[in-house]
Amino acid sequence: MVRPIILDCAADRLEPEEAALYGELQPFGFILFARHCLEPSQVRDLVAALHQAVGRAAPVLIDQEGGRVARLCPPHWRRPPPAAAFADLWERDPDAAARAAYLNSRLIAADLEPLGVTVDCLPVLDLKFHGAHHIIGDRAYGERPEPVIALGRAAAEGLMAGGVLPVIKHIPGHGRAAADSHLELPHVAAPAEALRRLDFPPFAALADLPIAMTAHITYEAFDPSTPATWSRRIVGDIIRGELGFAGVLLSDDISMKALAGPMAERARRSLDAGCDIALLCNASFAERRAVLEGVDDLSAMDFDRLDRLMTPSPADMVDVTAVMDELERLLPMTEGRP
Repeated sequence: MVRPIILDCAADRLEPEEAALYGELQPFGFILFARHCLEPSQVRDLVAALHQAVGRAAPVLIDQEGGRVARLCPPHWRRPPPAAAFADLWERDPDAAARAAYLNSRLIAADLEPLGVTVDCLPVLDLKFHGAHHIIGDRAYGERPEPVIALGRAAAEGLMAGGVLPVIKHIPGHGRAAADSHLELPHVAAPAEALRRLDFPPFAALADLPIAMTAHITYEAFDPSTPATWSRRIVGDIIRGELGFAGVLLSDDISMKALAGPMAERARRSLDAGCDIALLCNASFAERRAVLEGVDDLSAMDFDRLDRLMTPSPADMVDVTAVMDELERLLPMTEGRP
């Protein structure tokens, strides 16, 4: 059977020992980083090798937000603008900003879908807060729920039209964090009323989307001792209950320093809290094996549900040049146009 883990490989090609491990212990899917993406034919070959290793068309994820978070880069791919560019346009012309966000994501999908990449970890629904850590910063679509909801929805719809699934992140909200969860565990002391008024609405408004990624953050108003990824109260009462998210709940990368303990224990705690899948990135071969060996197989029913939710619809037909031209008229800052 299949283990509820998404992970990567060490380099731009799948090594024989990695292929053997994945064939034996069957991770649910894979994620790519910049080191995996040298040029289009190489990426397609790598995706094909990952699929061959597990004997199925497993989901393949990537973080292709734009701006400083882009795994596909020039000269082979366009570098999309950051979310802040759409937030700035929103202040002048909300309709144009929403259209531009849709077109931009449709172009991202046009880059990803031919490579076999089926899921993009976009849109970021975290609000931008002054005084918070810059880890969100220009990745945010705004400082208020209204633009974040509209632009996040447009970005998600552009991806889905292109045959790529979106991931809303970082549920239930990373924007207030005063620390980078890659490096330490942030604590958010805001009262529940403030979180419900500002941070939560974008996630509730887009709760119908198929995939969400948790935040490695403690929220003192709800569970002051446990990060959201490991908190049954936050996953069950807030994410699943109050926000109404019923799709695939994916942990943020469990190798981040916000979490502690052996990697297999981190994965088990994420799954025990209610995450459907644990994400493990940039881990050693031994850590990948330990995590895969340390979690239970998915039941046939759970696998069918997750596989269905993480399988995109076919891409619509589009004239990429026309889409690029329209986007550049609305937002003339496209970098690395082929």
